Amino acid sequence: MPVRYTSDLAEHDAVRTNAGLFDISHMAEIFVSGPNSASFLDYCLVIKSSAISVGKAKYALICNEQGGIIDDLIVYRLAEEEFLVIANAGNRHQVVAALNQRANDFGFSGVEDKSDDFALLAVQGPTATVKLQTIVDVDLSTLPYYSIDRGVIDGVAGYLCRTGYTGEDGFEVLVPSSSAIQIFNALINAGITPCGLAARDTLRLEAGMPLYGHELNLNINPYQAGFGKVVKLDREEDFVGKKALLELSAQEANPVLVGLVGEGKRAARAEYKVLNGDTEIGEITSGALSPTLGYPVAMAYVDRALSEVGSKVDVDIRGNRLTMTVVKLPFYKRSK
Repeated sequence: MPVRYTSDLAEHDAVRTNAGLFDISHMAEIFVSGPNSASFLDYCLVIKSSAISVGKAKYALICNEQGGIIDDLIVYRLAEEEFLVIANAGNRHQVVAALNQRANDFGFSGVEDKSDDFALLAVQGPTATVKLQTIVDVDLSTLPYYSIDRGVIDGVAGYLCRTGYTGEDGFEVLVPSSSAIQIFNALINAGITPCGLAARDTLRLEAGMPLYGHELNLNINPYQAGFGKVVKLDREEDFVGKKALLELSAQEANPVLVGLVGEGKRAARAEYKVLNGDTEIGEITSGALSPTLGYPVAMAYVDRALSEVGSKVDVDIRGNRLTMTVVKLPFYKRSK
């Protein structure tokens, strides 16, 4: 995916007001299938994958034994004993390696990395469904949020996933990589604007969605990142990291992830220091001047004592200070 096709602001606005198209074929597609696939994923992930209904999806985390986050994932249940796991591009090999190691421990042999076989195209925005509908054979209105269905897209068999990473409604279209150019062009011909990495980053930031390597990493646990509810500790079966996560759940997480808003036009960028007086209390993980809202927004890990909504902190922006206020995430929420 390029940084931009035309302009960052125009592409961001297309997704918020119309429909945007992202080539996210760099993402990893890992299929888990065969007998005991549901039980195997229960062992691998912090969620209870066996509780996902066929045709539905769930946000998940894969953690190490210490409770650190290896990656955040979307898990789709395609059939009773068939799942699709979408992982971040930069973590593809780490996730596949972790699943394969756990498969050896579990006595399971149904993990297949098919990332190179598929292209993934995201169509996002208030008119995304109407425009995508013109080239698919599935009634998209029947697919609820966080669901998946097989369908034919411009004559090509694939999957339609009602998920996304922008805060808007839309779909992620999964097709064979050999058909990527055809489907990409068909979506553009349907009136959908191609968008790049810069717009994707500001959109997901406004929606309060984490980016691995910024808000999530091996040194961060789910409770620090605000994902305690994702971890299903109240189940009998063991899973990788359960013991550590049980201990972490009983402690006060520190530092913790917060949203910050400021005034003016100066943006607090990743790695800028967060201060309370002259004391460093945290660090920005992602920040930008919000194109939709018109003021600076950021996510940061800060000392728990300064994490309450309404707390005031300073951010060091190249030697100047910007006062920002802790707010509840997300910064932007679409109208239903």
